[in-house]
Amino acid sequence: MNEAGWEVFPDLPRRAAKPRAEGLTSVLDAGLSLAAVDGLLEVAGDAVDLVKLGWGTALVTQNLAAKLARYRERGIAVVLGGTLTELAIVHGRVPAFAAWLRQLGLRHVEVSDGTIDLPHADKLRLIEQLAADFTVLSEVGTKDDRALEPATWVRQVERELEAGATKVITEARASGTTGIYDADGAVRVELIERIADAVGSERLLFEAPRTQQQVWFVRRFGASVNLANICPANVVSLETIRLGLRADTLAQPARLT
Repeated sequence: MNEAGWEVFPDLPRRAAKPRAEGLTSVLDAGLSLAAVDGLLEVAGDAVDLVKLGWGTALVTQNLAAKLARYRERGIAVVLGGTLTELAIVHGRVPAFAAWLRQLGLRHVEVSDGTIDLPHADKLRLIEQLAADFTVLSEVGTKDDRALEPATWVRQVERELEAGATKVITEARASGTTGIYDADGAVRVELIERIADAVGSERLLFEAPRTQQQVWFVRRFGASVNLANICPANVVSLETIRLGLRADTLAQPARLT
């Protein structure tokens, strides 16, 4: 941060230092080059808490080890996309997958069932097993057009937290047009309110790839809302939204604290 500039505006909200428990920004890395990673860290490394290597990209990128080292040096946790966990489930390779995560030095794992047909009781058992060795981020919601009823969302989120998930990700995909959003990207407000009322917004990691989605969540829950699927190019923009440094939230500074 530019400390001299912040002295001019002492009443603006200040972000907690990393590692943060709230106000998390999770960035979607869909195959960044090392140069792009270095650029992100140069400009906004302090604003990034978590990086997800999207879907199965970790298997095909040729710079995986070097990239993980860059993120590790800046105190940024990395998680592989839930698609790989689902693939491990389908192939009966969960123990081998967990061993690979340890080999990579990763301490986070995502458990999702957005694509595969997985009984929820089996998902809960997997969360409980992995939580013994990893920080588990579970994900609720589907990647297709199947819409879960709000009561189902709430029940699944509650049970996954009870099973050992540290936070539950609310599905939206990289497009922001499914799960907690409608096909046009508008927030399903009633759904979000019911989930947040049940477990607290601090225990949720809302996927919000679009700027207006990010604005909605900051206006509703404040600067310390946890947001995911953030494009690397939009990290600085999101930080200004959080802190009332952009027109979208400038008029509501009290809502940001």
